[in-house]
Amino acid sequence: MANEEECLAALGRIAARLADVDADRLAEHAVERTISCRVADLGVAYRTRLHQGGLDPFEPDGDPREAQVRLTVDSDDLVAMADDDLHPTRAWAEGRLKIEASIFDLLRLRKVL
Repeated sequence: MANEEECLAALGRIAARLADVDADRLAEHAVERTISCRVADLGVAYRTRLHQGGLDPFEPDGDPREAQVRLTVDSDDLVAMADDDLHPTRAWAEGRLKIEASIFDLLRLRKVL
């Protein structure tokens, strides 16, 4: 099981990848949304804000249910996704990544990633 520091570093790597997305493409598909990532096995959650400029830094989140896009994942799977050892689509299909969002948000995020 990964620890909190490793999970926060993994979220940082994921955010850095998003920063590499073409700015015009990101601006076309990204709308401002709050995103929470709950790391279920550690009992912690982090929040960020997605906007046309990318992602804000992740911060601890006291109530992840308030975010517009909510992700739930175990620590090892989060680190594996950040390291490109686990594709998010596969993690979702296998039930290792849970996503709660509107269908429109899911379609937009898919185009960006």
